[in-house]
Amino acid sequence: MPGVTYDDDAPPLADLMPWSVAPLRPGRAWPTAPDAASLKARWAALLAAEGADREALFEPTRARSTRSAVSQLPGHPAGTERLARASGPCAEPVRVLAAPFDERWLIPDQRLLDAARPELWRVADRRQVYVVETAGDALVATSLLPTLPSGRVRPLYRRPGGTEPNLSPGLLDHLTRVLGARPTPEDFLAWTLAAIRSDRTVPLTSDTEIWSRGVELGHRLLWLMRRDGDRPKLPGGRRPYVRAPLPAWPGTVSYDPDTETLCLDEGRISPVPRSAWEHEVSEVRTLEAWFTARTTAPAPGTLSAIRPASWPQPWTSELLELITVLTLLAEIAPARAELKVTSPLTAADLQEAGVLPPPPWARRPASVLDHQEEGPEGQFALL
Repeated sequence: MPGVTYDDDAPPLADLMPWSVAPLRPGRAWPTAPDAASLKARWAALLAAEGADREALFEPTRARSTRSAVSQLPGHPAGTERLARASGPCAEPVRVLAAPFDERWLIPDQRLLDAARPELWRVADRRQVYVVETAGDALVATSLLPTLPSGRVRPLYRRPGGTEPNLSPGLLDHLTRVLGARPTPEDFLAWTLAAIRSDRTVPLTSDTEIWSRGVELGHRLLWLMRRDGDRPKLPGGRRPYVRAPLPAWPGTVSYDPDTETLCLDEGRISPVPRSAWEHEVSEVRTLEAWFTARTTAPAPGTLSAIRPASWPQPWTSELLELITVLTLLAEIAPARAELKVTSPLTAADLQEAGVLPPPPWARRPASVLDHQEEGPEGQFALL
């Protein structure tokens, strides 16, 4: 972009990871749920209704109705006939990140979503990491497709298989010259998670010791956010346990700081450090938001009202793991605060090296189609 100049401060994340996608917009709540079984039951209830009743259950918007003609989502076979006369099985639900640190299930059917962002689905695989800008100043990294309602999504890779990092061209080459060793795309992402500022700039350094410290810290953050390898655990005496059984359907959540106890009505979980209870993203307490998403009663007569009759055991396991993750994240916070960037590599330095600004094509999705995608009514698009 001719005419762009940078001062001698840190470069913006938007230029270092140039390709971003607007957040997915579901348009209706019922295709997402904390359990997969409820989604299949909701789909069956939708198809059991006919005509105006089916349309009302669907909850139409200007973007979607049961008469919308929509193609399949990349990589997820689903019917492409209009929902008004659909009769096929429910697409197999997939795990998504529906809110910060809150994994739920989604029916991967574009007919149900106002804005599904197919470009994100095309690059989804086991190597991919999505970086999500939250409404506050935090970044969330996830291996799951993010469906958070706000914040742009920046995939780490522009193509499946991790073959083309979503980084300004020449950035890794320049860091290699400065640091004396080549960082991987995951190393750069780790550094970004550890060092990013509240204004979404990413201070870089030519100090190899500082760089290594930040990358190590960031990889720890990335592991805790992704949770796609070994499950995080606390030492035996600090692990949270259910001390009093949870009721069939808890209605309130509270915290006793004196005993480090999380109270779900008469149910008790401890020890829960105060830092886990007070963890926030965008000024919303993570544990409270997680609980509310599972216990708020939906409007009767809607598809969202189809949910488990009682609190499922897997939710308790997920809650215990979430407490563990939030506790470990709090332990990392002081090291993050102490990470001071010396020997800065500024935006002006990157401009002089030809790394910034990124070329216009780097802000657009790559052409990754190597097969036909089924369009509306079973037609295939011409590629």
